[in-house]
Parts: sequence; C-alpha cells; structure tokens
Amino acid sequence: MGWLLGGRGFNAVLSLVYLAIAARTLGTNGFGHFALIIALGQAVTGFSSFQTWQFIVRWGANPDQPGVDIARAREATGFAVALDIVSMVVGTLASVLLVLTAPLWLDVPTELMWLTFFYCVISLMTIRTTPTGMLRLHSEYGKATWAEAVQPIIRAGGAVLAWWLMPDVTGFILAFTASEVATAFALWVVAARVQPVTLASISLRTIPARHNDAWRFVLSTNMSGSLAVAGKQVMILLVGTFGGAYLAGGFRIANQLGVALIALAQTISKAILPELVQARDNAVEIARRMANIAAIAGITAVVSAIFFGREGLGLIAGDEFKGFYWAMIILSIAGAVELVGASLESLLVSAGKAHVAFLVRLAPTILALVMLEMAIEWKGAQGAAFAMLGSSIIAVVGFFIAMLNLKQFRLEVVPEEEATFAPPPER
Repeated sequence: MGWLLGGRGFNAVLSLVYLAIAARTLGTNGFGHFALIIALGQAVTGFSSFQTWQFIVRWGANPDQPGVDIARAREATGFAVALDIVSMVVGTLASVLLVLTAPLWLDVPTELMWLTFFYCVISLMTIRTTPTGMLRLHSEYGKATWAEAVQPIIRAGGAVLAWWLMPDVTGFILAFTASEVATAFALWVVAARVQPVTLASISLRTIPARHNDAWRFVLSTNMSGSLAVAGKQVMILLVGTFGGAYLAGGFRIANQLGVALIALAQTISKAILPELVQARDNAVEIARRMANIAAIAGITAVVSAIFFGREGLGLIAGDEFKGFYWAMIILSIAGAVELVGASLESLLVSAGKAHVAFLVRLAPTILALVMLEMAIEWKGAQGAAFAMLGSSIIAVVGFFIAMLNLKQFRLEVVPEEEATFAPPPER
C-alpha cells in the first residue's frame, strides 16, 4: 500500500500542475473540448480492454505453494498479450464509428475529429495492464511505481511545452499522448526484465484449455471494468452531450479534484484484497478497521474541500471555474462514500461474491446515467454531481447489506486460486 499510495500521491501533485496549465491556457470551452477528447479515448479503451493483470496474478501463481510458477506465468502473460491485441483491433473499429458520429452528439469541433481518432488509437496501443500484472505477480511494486512515475512527469513537462510552443487543444492532447506512450514503454521494459515475454507464448487457447472458467472470468472482469468506465468517463461525455463543452470542462476539474478519493479507494482495494483472501478468519476485522480509517480520511477531505475548495479552484484553474465549487463539494462527498465502501466491496470479492459486488454496483450506475439529463436540467454541474453521489450512496449501502448477509463468511471464503476477482480497474 505504501508503494501504491506513494505513486498515487506523486501523480496527484504533478496532475495539478498540468491541469492548472491546461485550464488556464485553453479557457473554459477549450478545456472542455480537451476533456471530452480525453474522456472519449479513455472510454473506448476502458470498454475494449480486459483487466489482464488479474489473469496474470491468478493463473501465474504457483497453485501448490506461495510463489510464482514461471511456466504458468508465461502462459498467463501470453494469454493477456493476445487479449490486448484483440482489444486494440476491436477498439480501433469502435473508434472509427464513434469519431464519425461524434459531431452528432458531442460538443467537439469538426476540425478536432482526426485528433480525437489519433488519441483513441494511441490509448488503445498503450494499454498497460499486462506489464502491471507481470510486476505484481513477482511482487515488484517498487519497480512498477517508478515506471508509472514517468506518466505525470511527461504530462507536466509536456503541458509546459504545449503552453510555450502550441497553446491549443492539439498541443495538450499531444502532451497527454506522449505521456501514455512513455509510460507504457517504461512499464514494458521493466516488466520484460523481470519476466521475458516470447512470441511463442502468445495464445488465446492455452489458458482456456487449462482452466474451464477462463472465458467466464475474462468476461466478468471486462464487465466490471466497463461499469467503472461508465461511472466516470461516460458520465463526463454525457455531461458534455447534455450541457456542452463548458459544463464538461468544469465538471472534469471538479471531478478530478473532488473524486480524487475514488482513486485512493481503488488503491486501497488493490492492497487489501490479497490480505482479505489470505486472512480468512480476520477478514471482517481487517475490512472494518480499513473502513474506519477511510471514514476519517473522507471526512478530513470533505472538510478541506469546504474550506479551501473555492480558493483551490481559482488557484489551479482560474476564477472562471470557481462556479463549480459546489459541484466539487458534492463530488468530494461521493469520493468519501466510495472510500468507505472500498473495503466492503473487497470483502465481498474476497468471499467469492464478485458477482454480487458487480450487481450491487450495476443498478445505481445505470440509474445515475438515466437520470443525468434531468439532473443537469435541474441544477447543471451540481445536478450531475448529485447523480454521482446518489449512485455511490446506493452502492455502498448495497455492499453493507450484502456483507451482513455473509453470516457464515469464515466458512464461505474461498482460496485465492478459486476466487473471482473484480477489483476496480486501472488505466
């Protein structure tokens, strides 16, 4: 958790740098166009890709004793790479369709459509969950953190160059794209040194032949990843569709500042999930203690947003974005709720109830997306934030109720190699 949180913290600090430069340079509408292009690229990638790091961790481990089975690890990695190739092909075709139809439903100028397609394709080409899984399988969290630090460094440096040499949407998209390429390259270089990858191991057949539930597991994790994308990137796209580029840009800034806790929640889930699986008898107690810590952190973050949020928005993005102060407050509350719910969700997954966690998350996400247009008409960005807050509250209450039903948790918990993992995805 220390390595994961350290990487997140470093990323967060430098993210404020490029966010401030981009928002102040592009203005409200320009930053809105930038935000919509980024959201579309990440949405295409999220829906097309698979959580391959989970496959590698699950099928690459030694089933008989703690450690890594090199032969199994190579098979799992080859399967993951093959799925990445499928994601790239399918995602590129989807990108063509989306970019061609985008002028009909998305507030992005026609002259930026080729740039949008370019960013979507690069995002697909730089999917990096497979090298991340290779490093996690070998417990190389430190090396993964150092490699991932390339992203915020390149983004911040690229934002400075864009401000100096090309102060428009194209310049900042190119800076963002460069960070994706550099990070993927760094992770693959580090991962290949830990565990070399051979072309002969790339196959869509080997793992399914060995594990009967392989494709079911692949599809379930893909659906969980798509659900997380729907709750974030699709939300931003729909805000732009219903409210225009200005509202989308302001909502993205409020979302990035206010919902930063959700990223922390994902980090806690990744760190706590293996502990919950292995602890068994103490799993409920570990989850309870983590929820208590999360509650304190969440309250602290919300109070900080209330007292310093308006000045923070003005300092980072400029005075024209101060109007999104209350949206940021609402989103920070949603982040605090998600932070508390992270340990409850991981507890369900560790008990072999990943499908329950998925269904509990599915209903409120769909409800929020359906109600979004009405919410925006009612209260603009604040209405969209309320939709996200309502979705988070319903989901966490559902996690709590589902956890209470696990009265025989200590008997029902399944070994790590039999559990179906579906923690929040990462880009």
